[in-house]
Amino acid sequence: MTAQQNTSLASFTGDANPYGGGDPYADYRTADLPFTQYANLADRQLGAGVVAANDEFFAQRENLLVPEPAEFDPEHFGHKGKVMDGWETRRRRGASAEHPWPTEEDHDWALIRLGAPGVIRGIVVDTAHFRGNYPQAVSVEGATVAGSPSPEELLADDVKWTTLVPRTAVGGHAANGFAVSAEQRFTHLRLKQHPDGGIARLRVYGEVVPDPAWLTALGTFDVVALENGGQVEDASNLFYSPATNTIQPGRSRKMDDGWETRRRRDRGNDWIQYRLVDRSQIRAIEIDTAYLKGNSAGWASVSVKDGEDGEWREVLPRTRMQPDTNHRFVLPETAVGTHARVDIFPDGGISRLRLFGTLTEDGAAHLAARHQELGG
Repeated sequence: MTAQQNTSLASFTGDANPYGGGDPYADYRTADLPFTQYANLADRQLGAGVVAANDEFFAQRENLLVPEPAEFDPEHFGHKGKVMDGWETRRRRGASAEHPWPTEEDHDWALIRLGAPGVIRGIVVDTAHFRGNYPQAVSVEGATVAGSPSPEELLADDVKWTTLVPRTAVGGHAANGFAVSAEQRFTHLRLKQHPDGGIARLRVYGEVVPDPAWLTALGTFDVVALENGGQVEDASNLFYSPATNTIQPGRSRKMDDGWETRRRRDRGNDWIQYRLVDRSQIRAIEIDTAYLKGNSAGWASVSVKDGEDGEWREVLPRTRMQPDTNHRFVLPETAVGTHARVDIFPDGGISRLRLFGTLTEDGAAHLAARHQELGG
């Protein structure tokens, strides 16, 4: 088991105050975590799941990946005690009356399948509303296992686990953040809480590293999709919702499942800049405004550039957008590039952007080399 250098960015320890009424988040402890600019690789929408846990007596393991912030109802009690919105295990006990305390090695664990394998840049272990029943410490390990392994296969002796977050004290009712520096592609995580307790949410931020063999087999695919390795690099405005929503899987399911900007009162326009999975040949474009009815973009254009220092070239001219509509465009000629940009005029939003194409020969070679370098 190899330990990687790790930095705890939000060093919260100790109990939070007992809930005193009012807004339960009023005394929530958090910090500015720079790695949250990356996509959440443990997003259920990408296909992530908590595949097993050794104990979930008080609260189910699946709550760890719920996308919304944890809720707290002070009056909600069940047959086993206080109902908590998170993963909570029973209190551990020692071996005898003479030694009633848990041992130093005692811990509970949960196995998480990432929705998209990739390089992890940061992890948040959120103990929201666990004020006196959070773990004393947590640790996180990562593994790379091909296919769709069972819990038993993940726990087998031949699986190599790499320490991403060493055993570190955490605080109650807090967003405990950890930067990760392991330059390796991971498919699964093992979250441990020492010796027991409750964790509300787990967020795993990083860069998707897709399987080149899979993309080659697909042929034509969405070269900007998050699950295929596309990324949002920058956006003009994130007032209502994150730009990353535009490259999430599937169609938008509600208004805030897309990207919407604040209302402009100047003569400018809003935009998102993307990095493609690698150098690609784009043949068709979809711009979806699903669920954006009175607030969709008025017009949109798409530009592509080839290389960091390349010049932007418009491949879809400014085109009228209709509310709550999926717009499809076949390009008159293939657009080759490494980056894309969608401009909307003057403001509003889109729910999804799809850029359909294939990797260029050098793009495929570069992606395959990176995949191998990262242990994929």
